Amino acid sequence: MTRATAYTPDGRPGPGQLREINLDVLQVGRAELVLPEATIRDERGGTLFDNDVLVFDPASGGGPLVSAAADHQARAFGVVNTAFHVQRALRFVASLLHRPLPHLLVRIGMHDRPSWGGGHYRLPNPGNGEAIPVRPAGEVHLGRGRAFLTAPGRRRYFHAPAHNAAIIYHEVGHHLCRHTADFRLNRLRPTQRQTNTKIALDEGCADVMTAILLRTDDIYGWHRRHIPVWDQRRRKLDPRWTMAHFHGGRHQDPHADGTVWASACWSARQGVTAGGADPVRFDALLLRSLELAGDDDAASRATPTLLRRRHFSRLLAAMTRADPQLAPGVLAAMAAHGIRPGVSNSDLRKTARAEHAKAVGA
Repeated sequence: MTRATAYTPDGRPGPGQLREINLDVLQVGRAELVLPEATIRDERGGTLFDNDVLVFDPASGGGPLVSAAADHQARAFGVVNTAFHVQRALRFVASLLHRPLPHLLVRIGMHDRPSWGGGHYRLPNPGNGEAIPVRPAGEVHLGRGRAFLTAPGRRRYFHAPAHNAAIIYHEVGHHLCRHTADFRLNRLRPTQRQTNTKIALDEGCADVMTAILLRTDDIYGWHRRHIPVWDQRRRKLDPRWTMAHFHGGRHQDPHADGTVWASACWSARQGVTAGGADPVRFDALLLRSLELAGDDDAASRATPTLLRRRHFSRLLAAMTRADPQLAPGVLAAMAAHGIRPGVSNSDLRKTARAEHAKAVGA
């Protein structure tokens, strides 16, 4: 174990609490850390590490307005902080699936575009526009940052995604989905022509995993705090989000539609916990259901098969099979969000909107 510093979740809208942690590191490179589960690399060049001491100053995110020395500290801290959260997430998943996910490569400082300061999960495809080939098992790319936020104490903080656990956990969530539910059946596609198109279930599962690891429903409360909690773009996992708020269709934002699924899962987790179950039991149920859903219809990439894999009801049915004893509580919580087994997303939306209109007119 290597002594290091990283942010740990503290429930407040900010990067977390700075603490000394122990990190399981196999190798320290000039600008990368190799862990048993992942490799974390800063792609911007230069030497960030010259020994095995991984204690750095976050330097309020670094960025374009600080000295070169402060930005160096912030970049080095970003690699370490990302490594901590990636390792924590992947070990959590492995403990519940009873198997590890494929080794994950995380590249920090990708894409020198001022307009992009977030993160994404990439699979190899010629249409990606990536300058460096992407590994077949998938990669997480984190941007350089592009805005200033407010951190606790009202201090200005440059929003480097490598300093933001919510973004890191969300992208690891996509790695989980790819190697369990595999909603787009990428394992049946040519290795170098996988699709990066995400559906609402992929985004929603990544968000609920983020909420579980952060232990809060306001998962993006730091970098989206300017968006009111009643606005779906905040992506707060609120009970108000039901299938009446679902849009669907290839031209709609799967992140917003995913919030409906993530909110329903969060309600189910709270419900079964209130009933006396360990919340980790729900977490195991959810991950097991992703595996079960990945095994269904897995022999064909025909359009009807891919469309069925978008249905919330299909994954809900897998959840009831994953832990039959918890199924009644899960079904009740999901029904409150307008999600029921055996119904397409469009029909769930129609029913939910009709019920909403009736309630408003009553």
